[in-house]
Amino acid sequence: MTSGSRAQDPRTPSPPYGYSRECSYSREQQIHIVAQFHAHKIRPSRIAYRVGIDIAFIEALIAGEQEQERFPQLVRYYRTQRYRQRLRESGASKGVTRFEMEQRIEREFVQETDL
Repeated sequence: MTSGSRAQDPRTPSPPYGYSRECSYSREQQIHIVAQFHAHKIRPSRIAYRVGIDIAFIEALIAGEQEQERFPQLVRYYRTQRYRQRLRESGASKGVTRFEMEQRIEREFVQETDL
């Protein structure tokens, strides 16, 4: 492809690593979004790609470099919500399957909150 045809190429360039769009959320909203995604075990690079939040900010939150007190509280809140949602969804199963699923959910929740 020559430089002249490159200028006429209608395709958009690939976004930088970790980004798919501009972030239109306020800083407060970004903190909540990162906490919710982190509680659901989504990798920082994936959060940045899906929502457009700066990956350095995401990693700083997770590492505890920013919002040291508030971010862990938000993550704990969203993990509790996720735990309750998973227990509600396990209600569709019956018998031993339901019991085993609830035990696994409980075990995972305890491991996540002890970290």
